[in-house]
Amino acid sequence: MSQKFQEIIDSERPVLIDFFATWCQPCKVQSSVLTTVKENIGEGARIIKVDVDQYPALANQYGVRGVPTLAIFKKGEMLYKESGVHDVNRLTALLKQFQ
Repeated sequence: MSQKFQEIIDSERPVLIDFFATWCQPCKVQSSVLTTVKENIGEGARIIKVDVDQYPALANQYGVRGVPTLAIFKKGEMLYKESGVHDVNRLTALLKQFQ
């Protein structure tokens, strides 16, 4: 996964990574928010979900201590990272800011 992950975050367009867990209730809320964000942003950004239980090394590498944690990458650089549930307008604005 880490080679593929690196290819994904090296993208010219912003990539939002949703570090989540299947047992996490707030993660389910965040997931539905991300569906709307994707509709708002279209091809302007990519949204990827990473299960921290399946990829603990990846979560550890990026300092994920709680779920959900959202991170935005562009050209391999982490531009934003924050834990907790984010609302649609904030995420849409963040992604547009990094386009």
